[in-house]
Amino acid sequence: MTEVCIIGAGIHRFGRTDGVSGLQQGVFAVRQALADAGVDWRDIGIAFGGSSAAGNADIMVSELGLTGVPFINVANGCATGGSALYGAFTAIKSGEAELALAVGFDKHPRGSFDPKPSDWGLPDWYGEVGLMLTTQFFALKLRRYMEVHGISARTLGLVAEKAFENGARAEHSWRKTPTDLETILNAPMVNDPLTKFMFCSPAEGGVALVLASAKKARELGATGVRLLTATVRTRPPGSFEVFSPSLDLERGPSPTQIASAAAFESAGVGPGDIDVAQLQDTESGAEIMHMAENGFCADGAQEAWLHEGRTKIGGALPVNTDGGCLACGEPIGASGLRQVYENVIQLRGAAGARQVAGARTAYSHVYGAPGLSAVTILQR
Repeated sequence: MTEVCIIGAGIHRFGRTDGVSGLQQGVFAVRQALADAGVDWRDIGIAFGGSSAAGNADIMVSELGLTGVPFINVANGCATGGSALYGAFTAIKSGEAELALAVGFDKHPRGSFDPKPSDWGLPDWYGEVGLMLTTQFFALKLRRYMEVHGISARTLGLVAEKAFENGARAEHSWRKTPTDLETILNAPMVNDPLTKFMFCSPAEGGVALVLASAKKARELGATGVRLLTATVRTRPPGSFEVFSPSLDLERGPSPTQIASAAAFESAGVGPGDIDVAQLQDTESGAEIMHMAENGFCADGAQEAWLHEGRTKIGGALPVNTDGGCLACGEPIGASGLRQVYENVIQLRGAAGARQVAGARTAYSHVYGAPGLSAVTILQR
């Protein structure tokens, strides 16, 4: 099968950009990625893109050029970007195209996400009791995890403190002000045990990546980062996921666990080979749970990892080096691709003040409702 590289990366800064539509932010990122790759829009053989609240991605051809390119719209919750990348990866891997584009963008209104039960195959009562409020679901799931595995509220605060510290070093982040642990812990409670600084916010932004076969990359003289694998998996029986109306007595693995295992097997590497990781951190507890679900530590070991600074830049496994969702916010269509963009920058050695020294292998994981995960592994 064909080896795949990422040869171009572009990003429109995250946060709030008044007067610029989500689509325009996506187009900005595409043009930046094309320029970075040294190719033209007419060279792209296939494109995959998605947005949750800012329109269909394929309409950006009106801005980029009417080339007749196959352009597939992707919608997979917060894993939309990761799923778009999976499409582009498989297209090159199969020989369908030599150059492919993955793009995601969004522009969410201010305020919390407002999902409707019927859109997720759920009865009205699920919303009436408050479980469509994702902050409540995350808090309930996290509280159970903390009790079972001995995770303290202080550890949740350390995740957020690290996020804002890293975000202050990232050009594309939204939150650029470091926030100390005591301020985070003593902030207004949103859903126990999560304070307001422990949640990400709906946001705006766009990311695009240009993928190429290794053969095409050599022809172009491009210095690419190898995309060893991309996987997407949905929830198996017994998993406990967002918008779950019940919890099975017989527990099963999570979609993250099976996506991660498939990715490591496909790439021929293991958790110990990863130098830098971007993990879904919709809230502080998500990063903690995903550390274990992705195979980087045992359940409960996160307490020691965070208190010893192992996930900080300079630690054993830096996690969310650009501040993750907590510092960047979450434009749903772009979020999963932002993680991969950050890893590309890290492997190029171009991350500046947040650079992980000697990084050679990078991992990203994004999770989306109602229970699916996408994982990628890059190597230079």
